[in-house]
Amino acid sequence: AGRAAARQGLKQVKPILSTDFLEARRRVLNLYKAWYRQIPYVVKDYDVPISVKQGQDKVRELFMKNKNVTDLRAIDMLVIKGQMDLVEIANIWAQRPHIMRWFQDTTNER
Repeated sequence: AGRAAARQGLKQVKPILSTDFLEARRRVLNLYKAWYRQIPYVVKDYDVPISVKQGQDKVRELFMKNKNVTDLRAIDMLVIKGQMDLVEIANIWAQRPHIMRWFQDTTNER
């Protein structure tokens, strides 16, 4: 009875987007490139007090924060969330404080 319960706990779950880690990696890299290309427009359109280089460094930092995620479904959810954020930023649906929230931990308190 114990083995059957253990076997049942390891059932396969349906993938969200990616069927394997190679496909998930490709999706993550495509999202990273899209964000990297969007940063100059974000700096200009939102008139944020950061340089393009600082914005690109922050994008890299945010992606590297999740580099140890190995669950395929979690990776897909992070990609979906990143794509939604990118669309909001690109269409200027977000406001300046939403952008600056990403830089709170890197700014100095007065």
